[in-house]
Amino acid sequence: MALFLLVIIYLAFISLGLPDSLLGAAWPVMQADYGAPLEAAGFLFMMIAGGTIVSSLASGKILKRFGTGKVTLVSCFMTAGALLGFHFAPSLIWFIVWTIPLGLGAGAVDTGLNNYVAAHYKAHHMSWLHCFWGVGATLGPIIMAQFISGQHSWRSGYFAIAGIQFALVVILFLTLPLWTRAAKNSHVASNGALEDSKDVFDDEGAEQVKPLQIKGVTFALVSFLFYCGAEATVGLWGSSFLVNIKELPAATAAQWVSLYYAGITIGRFITGFITFKVSNRTLIRIGQIIALAGAALLFLPLPAIFSLAGFIMVGFGLAPIFPCMLHETPIRFGRKHSQTIMGYQMAVAYTGSTFMPPLLGFMASHSTIGIFPLCIVVFVAGMFLSSEKLNRLLKKNDLSTEHESSSKVL
Repeated sequence: MALFLLVIIYLAFISLGLPDSLLGAAWPVMQADYGAPLEAAGFLFMMIAGGTIVSSLASGKILKRFGTGKVTLVSCFMTAGALLGFHFAPSLIWFIVWTIPLGLGAGAVDTGLNNYVAAHYKAHHMSWLHCFWGVGATLGPIIMAQFISGQHSWRSGYFAIAGIQFALVVILFLTLPLWTRAAKNSHVASNGALEDSKDVFDDEGAEQVKPLQIKGVTFALVSFLFYCGAEATVGLWGSSFLVNIKELPAATAAQWVSLYYAGITIGRFITGFITFKVSNRTLIRIGQIIALAGAALLFLPLPAIFSLAGFIMVGFGLAPIFPCMLHETPIRFGRKHSQTIMGYQMAVAYTGSTFMPPLLGFMASHSTIGIFPLCIVVFVAGMFLSSEKLNRLLKKNDLSTEHESSSKVL
């Protein structure tokens, strides 16, 4: 049962990734149809992410009352309905209205499934879970590109994705008894499940914890801010950069952006195996260096084909960073404080994905979308520097602890 339920969770995360990359891929065509300014995509993205933040903050009480299965079912129904609403939206105002249920549904699924996997399954499943998000995020632009090139219709692309989402809703409804049976067990047995996950979510004394006063937490929060800012900005504005600066057709640009998400997807699949041999800190550092090199390729005045390589490198570099940073939290700050700090990290992460892409859109509307690669370089470099400062601080603390222990022995 645990293995079959894990398959359902992976399918749900594919559905979570499908809508995330659609807006950026479709925007060059949507902008012309609606006669909207360039920066309007940033506002739409902010509305979706804002709904995600709200539902994530409220998800704790909702999940506790209704359970992960029912919340996932209702949330997927909300996202499917919102995507269908995008297909019929006669104006930009109606499109804005439908961003609300899309964001609310996505946030509840994200928080609920992440918590469920963290509580019931081993650590490598976290990387593979986010890998399946990448599968959805990769397929989204590919599907949209087919409809844009074939029918020159972004609306049909949203209609097709809505159909996939409604199919998942049916699957979730039919498998709802699995969640009920799993909830009655104190733990999920075998198939990679944790035998005892109680201590993972032990927040005893959490009220006394002041996370921002713990050494290194601020650097960790800044890393999450810049990571999500970079990931979301590339997804939202990548197509517009390729169309307006590199002069590629909209359908080709959408396909190239899908390769960026493919880099994230493949990278996270590989990371799930590498985590058995390589530490989280090493994977985070290597990923940041690869992403920075890819961002530099976008920044340099090179032929368009180098931009394709840059998008893939950025995606491949970003792949291990987010799941490894999440998994590293209890190692960095201790299990006693990890749950409280995890909440702060997710809040800052959503803040980065909510406000940093619209900020780029605002600046681009007053200058040029050509600033896109410079912003990506700045975001990735900021993440790298804050992460390295945190590593040095943790190493210093480790050496101090070892010295203290040896002094006691002597």
